[in-house]
Amino acid sequence: MLVYSLSPCITTSKVEESRDFYVKYFGAKVTFDCGWYVNLEFGQGSSLQFMAPQPNQPLCNPAGLTYNFCVSDVDAEFESLTGAGLVAIMAMEDHPWGDRGFAVQDPNGIVLYIFSVREPSPEFQQYYKS
Repeated sequence: MLVYSLSPCITTSKVEESRDFYVKYFGAKVTFDCGWYVNLEFGQGSSLQFMAPQPNQPLCNPAGLTYNFCVSDVDAEFESLTGAGLVAIMAMEDHPWGDRGFAVQDPNGIVLYIFSVREPSPEFQQYYKS
């Protein structure tokens, strides 16, 4: 199988709230919005979709779901997002596997882990594959 793109679509009763959240805090570009379905683009080929439930379709249960956002300057993003009123649900931390990051939540309860890549500790370097 040759996959050209991959993006999650969350079924939610909070389509407008989700759209506004990602546009405001993450600079998402709305590329399609018919009210019950919205497509959001982030930079180079990353996208998310949100849609209202259709007949016989359940809402998404986001428990355990995390989106990872790799950014160039995680400290600047932390200052920007918390300064704009978002609350970090995971404090800024350096991790031995090779990143520095923190987490917030979107209106659906999805955890958004924002991080920058760092040099992994020697114990984790062996797990990286070329």
